[in-house]
Amino acid sequence: MSYFIAPAITGFATGFSLILAIGAQNAFVLRQGLLRQHVFWLCLFCAASDAVLIAAGVLGFGALVEAWPGLPLIMALAGAGFLIVYGAMRFLAALKGTYAMEIAGKSRSLSTVIAIAAAFTWANPHVYLDTLGLIGAISTSFSDWAQRIAFGAGAMTASFVFFFSLGYGARLLAPIMQKSGAWRVLDVVIGLTMWAIAVGLITGVVSGSIG
Repeated sequence: MSYFIAPAITGFATGFSLILAIGAQNAFVLRQGLLRQHVFWLCLFCAASDAVLIAAGVLGFGALVEAWPGLPLIMALAGAGFLIVYGAMRFLAALKGTYAMEIAGKSRSLSTVIAIAAAFTWANPHVYLDTLGLIGAISTSFSDWAQRIAFGAGAMTASFVFFFSLGYGARLLAPIMQKSGAWRVLDVVIGLTMWAIAVGLITGVVSGSIG
C-alpha cells in the first residue's frame, strides 16, 4: 500500500501548493462562497476542470504546448483581456457601492456563474503550464504507471479539497460581509488581483516567457 501512498501524497502536496496562491479563479470562488449561491456546482466545476487537465498532464499530453507554440500566447492575451474587463467591473461595483443584492445573498444565474468560472479556468495559460507542464513533468519521475496514476489522483484530490474548502469556508466570513463597506473592500482587492495577474500575463508575453 505504501507503494501508492508516497506518490499520492506527493501529488496532493504538489497540486495543493500550485493552487494555493491567490488567483482570479480562487477570488471568484471566494466571492461566490460569500454569497452562498451555486457554491457546490461552482466548486465541482473548478475541481473537475483541474482533474481533466491533471489527467491530461499525467497521460503525457503536455506535449500539446510544444506542438502548438502559439497556444500559450493566445491564451495569455485572451486571459489578460478577460481579467482586465472583470477587474474593471469589480472596481465599478466598489465605486457604486450598491450591495443590497450581495448582502441579501443574491447572485447571478448558475449558467452565468459557470461561464465566468470557465473563462477563469480555461483562458488562464498558467493552468496549462501547471497541469500539462509541471504536474505532467513531475509525474514522469514515477516509472511505474500505477504510481503515476496515484500521483495524479493525489493532485486531483487536492483540487477538490481546496475548492470545496474555499467555497464553503467562505461562509465563516458572512457576519463580516453584512455591510456594504466590507463588500467594497473585497471588490477592490479582487479588482487589484485581477489586474495584477493581467499585468503579469502581458509582461510575460512582452518578455517572451510565455509562448
